[in-house]
Amino acid sequence: HTTSDSQAHALSTKPWWLRLSWSSLPIQLFLVSIVTFGLLAPLACHRLLYSYFYLRQWHLDRMSQEFLQQNLEEGQAALRYFEELRATNGSAFWTGPPVPRPWLVITIITVDRQPGFHYVLQVASRFHRLLRRCGPRCRGYRLMLCNVERDPDRHRDAKLLANFFPSASRFEEAGEGSPDAPPVNQFEKEKQDYAYCLEKSLQNYDPEHVLLVEDDAIPDEQIFPVLHHLLGVRFSESQLGDTLYLKLYHPERLQHYINPEPMRILEWFGVGMFLGPLLSWVYVRLTGRPGLSWPIVLFFAVFSMGLVELVGRHYLLELRRLAPALYNVMPVTECCTPAMLFSAPSAHRVLSYLAELRCRGGFAKDTALYSLLRVKGERAFVVEPNLVKHVGMYSSLRSNFHPTLL
Repeated sequence: HTTSDSQAHALSTKPWWLRLSWSSLPIQLFLVSIVTFGLLAPLACHRLLYSYFYLRQWHLDRMSQEFLQQNLEEGQAALRYFEELRATNGSAFWTGPPVPRPWLVITIITVDRQPGFHYVLQVASRFHRLLRRCGPRCRGYRLMLCNVERDPDRHRDAKLLANFFPSASRFEEAGEGSPDAPPVNQFEKEKQDYAYCLEKSLQNYDPEHVLLVEDDAIPDEQIFPVLHHLLGVRFSESQLGDTLYLKLYHPERLQHYINPEPMRILEWFGVGMFLGPLLSWVYVRLTGRPGLSWPIVLFFAVFSMGLVELVGRHYLLELRRLAPALYNVMPVTECCTPAMLFSAPSAHRVLSYLAELRCRGGFAKDTALYSLLRVKGERAFVVEPNLVKHVGMYSSLRSNFHPTLL
């Protein structure tokens, strides 16, 4: 008794952290956190471009060069695609019974860019393949090219595509390239180019919808099935008319949960509420504990929320590509306009709104469009994950001699 009492007394006088055993709950959860966030996740994710674990000092320059090389090869392949199509007198578009009013006009806005990459040919060839594959279901689709290069003859890729697709050229029209026209900054020119192409799409086709795509935004393989679902099932005609635009791209680096967008915060909590109980059940089964408890569930909810944020929300969104119905529609965020969908009524409103605005440095067309939501009381949405891939590392607005992926 004396020995056991002395041992018990010795144990009771030890600090609490020395009395913990390997089987105690705090120790096990601490070890799970250390192994996951300190070892497994960094090892698994250090090459993931949009993860917090990404080691840019190790990988960014190499990955950027590999991306540029791949993009260069894809540009050459797109050039060969259209040259072979021209040599065989192939039809550039699936032609079926004429439709009185196209359901969708896809307008590619293009300027002469970095030579060799043939950005606009990559975009046009992908759309061409997808439309051919879509067949009769896309009978009401039309593809149009909008050349906004100040010297249209200089844009050789646009001249090549004019052999296959209907095209409009802003600076070939009377008055557009007049020497007496007042000079505008590059940001205002880009806005005017955008408005011109949107207006020409409406004038030439009177479509139900217009998809404006910039010439460095390559469509995803599932873009048409997803658009069919969104416009035919998810949105009613009145909802589309009340929506100023539907954005099909948002930069992957800006898709994290920690941002000012309240809807993403709600989604983040939803991830914790789903994965927390699931991981808790797995933990209880593996450790042989009697059952779930609130501390365990709460720990794994926070654990899973931290893990998906650090690994990257972008990679979680990619799971939604399994089916068109899984794509998410969220309130729109400000940046970028590689691919924007407008209904005919909303396109007319956008044209009238843009005519009232003047763009400048710090207030480009994407910021101008986003500002309309507050000023005019409009609403807009973004589709997740992205339906186009932005491949243009060489900007048409800013000089960039050493582009990188981030």
